[in-house]
Amino acid sequence: MKKKVLLMGASGSGKTSMRSLIFSNNPASLTSRLGATIDVEQNHVRFLGDLILNLWDCGGQDAFMDSYLTTQRSTIFQHVGVLIYVFEIESRDMSKDLLYYRDCLDALRKYSPDAAVFLLVHKMDLVTGDKRAALEKKRRELQHESGDVDVTVFGTSIYDESLYKAWSRIVHAIIPNAAVLTKHLTTFAETCNATEAILFERTTFLVIATSATTRAPPSPSNAYSALTSPNSNSTTTTTVTTPNGTNTDPGANVPVSAETADSDPHELSATRYERTSELIKALKHACSRVREEFHVLEMELPEFTAVLDEMTKNTYVLLVVHDPSIGASCLVWSCPVACVGGRGADGGGGYIETAALKINIRLARKKFEELQSSSVVS
Repeated sequence: MKKKVLLMGASGSGKTSMRSLIFSNNPASLTSRLGATIDVEQNHVRFLGDLILNLWDCGGQDAFMDSYLTTQRSTIFQHVGVLIYVFEIESRDMSKDLLYYRDCLDALRKYSPDAAVFLLVHKMDLVTGDKRAALEKKRRELQHESGDVDVTVFGTSIYDESLYKAWSRIVHAIIPNAAVLTKHLTTFAETCNATEAILFERTTFLVIATSATTRAPPSPSNAYSALTSPNSNSTTTTTVTTPNGTNTDPGANVPVSAETADSDPHELSATRYERTSELIKALKHACSRVREEFHVLEMELPEFTAVLDEMTKNTYVLLVVHDPSIGASCLVWSCPVACVGGRGADGGGGYIETAALKINIRLARKKFEELQSSSVVS
């Protein structure tokens, strides 16, 4: 199953850089070496096994844009599943950018009227004043210029989690019956007494689905939110297991942050999914530097236990559990599972063993392989 994705925007708006970050796992520091896209670069990105993203990265120079909208019009805009149009927040010629954008919408209406449209207001890191106000102003302008076309607008930067958030939403819109994965992931999390379960695509670590959060972390010091919060004031050490069974600490101490004093200690960070994607991709990059392959991450802390492990051949799942007093047995997809709770030496709540969570994940794999296959094929 193929989905055609158009990536368009003015030259220098950052299209190729974001593609390099998301699909080639290159760090932001290396994007300055990338050259301008010449005409159209097509990439077939295998996603979730049988779903192939046919990504058309369209060069934004005026000559190319004119060609797309005239001689190549039907070729470019036929059979499009998603249009991603990138605007630079501090564009030097916004009127010309909008003119090309409106022409692209006209072509899309004619050749692919059912295509989803996502607008990325990129390079938000360049805004020196109120970023939220600047984005809201640009959002209103773009929605007005879009007329009757339903558009989704994101503010993005290659230097923070916003790019992962935008692309995760885009990918979620592409996957057929993604709601089915969400429903069963929620059931899985509830069965494991987990605070949350997050399903990531294996290569890009974009978020495919998340469980509905039905329980708040009981600890007044919400370390899980602190772990995935962007402002770092403290550190923790994580263990990464590679396929050959060795343990490595590729990043030495991975910086994580504490909650700000005036925040709700029970509230999960709104950017935790994207920050987790960003951190795991950094760990994968660090592993590759020492010639190891990232395989699994386990964390056992007094406040919570977390396991990131393979769910299917194309996905990883992150299970986060805060409750140390979970019962001795439960059922996952009609299979007996090991105890996911533990007791300390004093008989009180102790660590939740990561081994038990990994058993739960292993027992759920067959079901999620079936769900993933049916979601992609549908």
